Parts: sequence; C-alpha cells; structure tokens
Amino acid sequence: MGRFARNIVARASGGSVTLSRLWPGRTDRLIIAPHDLRTADATRAAEIYAGRFVFAGKIVTCHGRSIFDFEPPSEDWEVALLGFGWLRHLRAADTTLTRANARSLVDDWISNTGRRRPISRRADVLARRVISLLSQAPLVLGDTDGKFYRRYLRGLAREIRYLRYTTLDVDGVARLQVLIALCYASLCLANQARHIRTATRKLSEELQRQILPDGGHISRNPGALIELLIDMLPLRQTFAARNIAPPPALLNAIDRMMPMLRFFRHGDGSFALFNGMSSAPSDLLATLLAYDDTHGVPMASMPHTGFQRLDAGTMTVIMDTGPPPPPSVSQDAHAGCLAFELSSGLSRIVTNCGMPSTGRENWRTFARSTAAHSTITYHNMSSCQFVELSAMKRLLRGAPVVSGPTHVESIREAVGNGVLLTTSHDGYLARFGVVHRRVLMIANDGSRLDGEDTVGPNPGARIKGNNTDYALRFHLHPSVKASRLSDARGVMLVLPNRDVWTFEALDDKVDLEDSVFLAGNDGPRRAAQIVIRQDSRRGPSIRWTFVRSTTSPAATSVRRNTRREPELPL
Repeated sequence: MGRFARNIVARASGGSVTLSRLWPGRTDRLIIAPHDLRTADATRAAEIYAGRFVFAGKIVTCHGRSIFDFEPPSEDWEVALLGFGWLRHLRAADTTLTRANARSLVDDWISNTGRRRPISRRADVLARRVISLLSQAPLVLGDTDGKFYRRYLRGLAREIRYLRYTTLDVDGVARLQVLIALCYASLCLANQARHIRTATRKLSEELQRQILPDGGHISRNPGALIELLIDMLPLRQTFAARNIAPPPALLNAIDRMMPMLRFFRHGDGSFALFNGMSSAPSDLLATLLAYDDTHGVPMASMPHTGFQRLDAGTMTVIMDTGPPPPPSVSQDAHAGCLAFELSSGLSRIVTNCGMPSTGRENWRTFARSTAAHSTITYHNMSSCQFVELSAMKRLLRGAPVVSGPTHVESIREAVGNGVLLTTSHDGYLARFGVVHRRVLMIANDGSRLDGEDTVGPNPGARIKGNNTDYALRFHLHPSVKASRLSDARGVMLVLPNRDVWTFEALDDKVDLEDSVFLAGNDGPRRAAQIVIRQDSRRGPSIRWTFVRSTTSPAATSVRRNTRREPELPL
C-alpha cells in the first residue's frame, strides 16, 4: 500500500472530518484518485520550484511572490495556470521537495479566495482544476497533516459547488468537461451515492446529444475528440475501480469516438485542420491510440459529422462535406465547406491554414474565413457568416455562425480506375444565387487526384447581382517547395522526401501566392498557396489535377506543350 493510501486509511480509522455542508451526507475523505493520461515532464518541476511558470509560450517568474498575484501575460497562460494541470509535472519528479512545493502552491490558491480572477470561474478552467486536484491528490496530500487535509477538502468542495452552477451556462466540449468533472468528484469522494447517480445521468444525456452516431463531436472540431477522450478513458477506469458499472452511454461514446482518431490522421500523425483544429498534441494522440483495440484502417465516411476520407496507395484526402454545427457550439466553427487536405505518405501537401494553439484571437477572424481553406471563395466572401457586433460577441461568448450552407450533398462511388466523390453546397446561394459543386476522383494507385470546381446557379435560375468573381485556393504545407512552371498553368511541388508532384489546371492561369500555416508547433509559419481566379459567368468551371511525377525536379520543370485533360467521369 502506498504512502497516500496508508495516510487515508489511518485518518479514516482514527476519525472523520467534514468536507462541507454543501454536500448532503457525510463526506470525510477522498477514496480514489483518477489517473491522468496527460504526459508529465519531471524537468519542469525544477522550473516551477524556481518560480518560473512557462505556459502557452509565455514566462512569468514570481521571485518569491504568489504566482496568483501576477497579471497574466495572456489568457492562454492564465487558463493553463488556473487549470492546475501542471501539478502532474511535480508528481512526475516525486521528491519530498516537489511534494512540498505542490502543497504550498495549492494551499496558496485555496487560502486566498479574495483575489480570484473571472477566468478562474470559466467552466472549462474550473472543470480542469477540479479534475487536476482530484487526480493529483496523492502528490498534494502525501506526507501532509490532518489540518491541511481538511482545508484541501473544503477548498475542493467549494470548487465543486461553483462547478455545479456552470452546467447550464455553457454548451459543447465545456459542458461535457463540467459533467465529467462532476462525475469524478462524486466517484472520488466518499458517501456520494446520490451524486453519482445524478452526475452519471446528466453525463449520459449529454454524451448522447453531443457525440454523433458516427463518433464525431457535434461541434465538428476534430480536436474535441482528443480533449474529451483524454478525460473519458480514465473516467471509465474510475467507475471500474469503484466497482460501479460505467454508464452504457459512456462506453458507447468511447467506442464510437476512438475510430475517429484514425479518420482525421494524416500519414505523419497530424490531424486535418478543420473547425478550430490546431496542431495535434502527438503525445496525447499516441496515448489515446494505445487504447484503440481495433487498430484497423480508418473509416471512409462520417455522414453524421460531415466528412469524407479517400485513401489510395500512400495518398490520403480528407474533405469537409457537412454544414456548420448548431449555433450554440459553433464559436470555433470555420467556413470551410468542401475544403480538403491532401497528403502522400508522411508528407502533407494541401492543407487548410488551421488555428494557432496559442494567441488565437489575433488570427481567429482570418482562420475561420473561407479564404483560409483549400476551396472556392466567391467574391472574397466566406460561405458562412459570423456574429460581428462586439456587444453580441460578449453576450454570446464568441462569434457563432449565424448563416451558412444548409444543403450539402456528398455522393461517393467506386468507378473503374478510382473513387469518385461528388459534392455541393449552397452557402453562396442566398447572397449571390450560385452553388459550389466540387468533384474529386482519386486514382486507385494513389498517384493522381483529379478535380473539378463549378460555381453557378441552379438549373433555370440566374446569378444575383454583378459580383461574379471567385478564387480557387490550395494552401500548401510549409514543408512543400513550390515553383510555378513556365507556361503559368501549373506548379511543381517538391516534398520533404524529394518526391515531386505537379499541379495542373486546364486552360486557367495559375498563381503562386503567399499564405500562412497557423497550426505549427512553433507558431504561424510562412507558406504558399496555389490560386486560380475566374469569373462565374465567363468561366464557371475549373478543372485541375495533382499528379505524382516519376521524374526529377529538373525534368519536371521543363513543360510539354500538350497536357492531358483530367479524366473525370462526368
């Protein structure tokens, strides 16, 4: 039996302490600490002991003062500090010094309630703090005395009380995080049978609402899967450790969500950049995939969440084929309908710009726009419209989608030499009277991707107004070296592994312009984008192709005058 367990048993046998009048029944002890799947770095414990708190690319050195007294350098830094997830680094070091340091920092927070900042009560921050305090209890309570133990429980009860009142104020991932934290609290504290039933019921109802039948999250953000599973998997084990059957809704949600991790992955392990997704945390992803018992190939279609995946040879295409999510969960949704990402083996070729992992507000408006995605932008307008008034943004805690595509079609079929995907969306129909139609065909050997984008009115209808310009964009990953070919109708792409691909457009001028890749681990990076501009009255369709070349870069740069038209079975 470990030291923490011995201490708890000793206190339980020697007498009980009251947690709080907030909890009916008698709560006299913590009886279990959930496992934290997040990666811990013992070397960061020394930084924290030295008073250096490094979060979200910002550093604050406290020089003997309370870290909670400092003005935070950024919101992301403050969220990380007040979530207390950094306690796991101290636990990884597991020394008398780090245990004392953890106890001192937690005591500092618990004992000084008068200096709390508003963000400390934000639902996701509060939920993360409760889970962290529960999971790191062996660190904080090891070698402690009864006085601090009682103070710790009182402080934890206060956090849980606040947490209960936030459930109705939030939606999406944050609401699930609150309910998960409440489940943890009821399981980890003694004499909470009634709260276990209530928390389990509410979590089950919310999982059934938010986790779609194909395993995607209602927000359509791939990153939501990682955020939720990293807490849901240990919760399943916590139920088992208490000899309580996990709710079927939790088990079913996990079973549906796990295959989605493989669906959104490119060959290099990164996630496709849709709807608020930033760089995938590789350590968390590897941990989660270790729990995937299927180890099978990714599914080809997510009809409920609205995505398609094409795999052939070493080529992968992941495409957004769904309407925007409901407004209440659309604060991070992007206007990227029919955008796709393309990769070959370990090399990413076509991407969306993505969202930065920190400092999002500086880039949020651009990152959510259609122009930041590899698709058609009509008259430099996005296919979705977002709340713009500052007062409304404050009231709604973000800028949700207010209008966008309502009818998105996606038809997938196998043809003789590949797979054909026919799609369309009406995001520009109300404003401009046009529908965007996109057809993709991937060759069976993965050496070629053919496409056609068409912008025009429905049969028998007319384009509205005189604004008929549009642009087709393909944002390139920053690791791709791109150079325009001599006839200005193609681009040579050299991948990091020296593979050469060629992009060609039939009868359209191709421009190579600057872009930005926002989802890099080291912040935004300069990149390039292929752009074709057209007029929907004069040139409603653009045909294009990406082809893997069997020649060297030097040979590819010498163009022939004849080009083969993309072979789309239209």
